[in-house]
Amino acid sequence: MLTADVLAGTPLALGAAAAFGASSVLQFRASHRAPESPAGRPSLLLHLIRQPEWRWSVVLAAGAFGLQVGALSLMPLILVQPLLITGLVWYILLHSLTEHRRPDLRIMLEAVLCLVALSAFLLIAQPTAGQGKGLGTLSSALLLGVAVVGAVALCLAAAVGLGRKWRPLPLALAAGVCYGVTAGLISSLAFHYNGSPLSVFGHWQTYGLMILGPFGVLLSQNAYQAGPLGAPALATIIVADPLVSLAVGLLWLDERIQAGPGDLIGEILALAVLAGAVFLLARRAPHVDKE
Repeated sequence: MLTADVLAGTPLALGAAAAFGASSVLQFRASHRAPESPAGRPSLLLHLIRQPEWRWSVVLAAGAFGLQVGALSLMPLILVQPLLITGLVWYILLHSLTEHRRPDLRIMLEAVLCLVALSAFLLIAQPTAGQGKGLGTLSSALLLGVAVVGAVALCLAAAVGLGRKWRPLPLALAAGVCYGVTAGLISSLAFHYNGSPLSVFGHWQTYGLMILGPFGVLLSQNAYQAGPLGAPALATIIVADPLVSLAVGLLWLDERIQAGPGDLIGEILALAVLAGAVFLLARRAPHVDKE
C-alpha cells in the first residue's frame, strides 16, 4: 500500500528527473557551440558560462537538486533513485524535440534497458545507511583521494587512446566518479553538521566538494562535446554516479547491501545487463547522428 510520503515524494522525484534531463539537453547543445577543449581544461567552462543556454541549464540543475532533496526527505534512496534515472528518457525525448526529429526507437529501448537494469540492481542490493564516520581519519581520506585520482586518470588516459566514437564514455565515467564521490562526501559531512552552516568549513570534506563538484561538471561537458549525441554520455554518468556513491558508502561509510548467494547473482546479472545497455547506446549514437 502506498503511503502519503511516497505519493508526495514520487512527483518530486519525477520532476527532478525531468529538470535534470532538460538541463543536460541545454548543456549538450551549449558544449557543441563552444570551441573544442582538451579534457579537464577549465577554459571550456569560461566559454560555456557566456552562453545563456548553459546558464539556464545551471538553473534547471539547481532546481533538480532541490526537488531531489525534497523527494529524499519523504522517501528512501532505494525508491528515489530509480525514479531519478528516468532523466535519461526525458533527455532523449527533449533532445529529439529540439533537433526536430523523431526519437530513435533503438536509443529509447536501450535507455529503458539501462534504467531497468540499474533499478533492478538497487532493488536487489537494498543499500542501507551506515554511521558515516569512515572518512574521519587522515588515512581514509588519503586512500579515497588516491582512489579518485587513479580512477579519473585511467579514464582520461583511455579517452586519449580511444577513437571519437567511444571517447565520450571514459570522460563520462570520470564525471560519474566525481559525482559519486561528491555524494559520498555530502553523506559523510551530514554526520558532522551541528546546525551551524559555518561548522562544515572545519571538515576536509567541504574542500573536497569544492574541487570535485566543479571538476565533475567540467568533465561532463567534455563528454557531451566529444560525441554526436549526449545520450551515451548521460547514461554513463547516470549509471556511474549511484554505483560509485554506493561503493564509497560500502568501503568508507559502513553502509551495507544484500550479500546472500542469490542476491549476489542477481546483482552481477543486473550490472552485466547495465554494461551491455550502455555499450549498445554508445554504438548506436553515431549512426543516429548520420541519419
